Amino acid sequence: MADPTIDQVKQMRTAVLGAAAKVPGALIGLGILFIVLGMIGVAGQTLFSFVSINVLGAFLIVGGILQGIHALKSLGWKSVGIQAILAILYIAAGLYTWAFPIPALEVITLWLAAIFFVTGFLRLVSAFQHRVFGEWFWLVLSSAISILLGVMIMNSFPSSSLWLPGLLIAVELLLQGWSMLFLGLAARSLTK
Repeated sequence: MADPTIDQVKQMRTAVLGAAAKVPGALIGLGILFIVLGMIGVAGQTLFSFVSINVLGAFLIVGGILQGIHALKSLGWKSVGIQAILAILYIAAGLYTWAFPIPALEVITLWLAAIFFVTGFLRLVSAFQHRVFGEWFWLVLSSAISILLGVMIMNSFPSSSLWLPGLLIAVELLLQGWSMLFLGLAARSLTK
């Protein structure tokens, strides 16, 4: 098979990057912004945790209000009562996270620990189902790391609830920022 020409490589990159190739500057800018926010989050994990729980509370309240408006405009629909109850629950959950941020962070931290335990266990089951492949070790390693993370969270609970959510959000911002930055740089190279 012959190596692709430069024009073919450019066409493949354009097909893969799609619309991103048209606005590389925006991707680069967003990537840098996310990286900066992620670095701020890593530096101030506790503050980032409290900011994120307040943002979550705001989203819950706004979502509850919108759901309530939808319920009021949908009179005659069979599940209007359920929609109204859900709206009240959303608003109550949002107000609770604002009024009691530490218990809300503790609930989120327990939820994260449970996610690590469950995903680790499921990956372990999947690894043993696929042990005929030589690479099944990587699934075992991945599951062991997930379970270990769950154990580490639970060993430092409840103090981990003050910094862990902020740290995980900061790491996610860093990863997303770097991926957007590299995607933007790749897209910019198409325009040159």
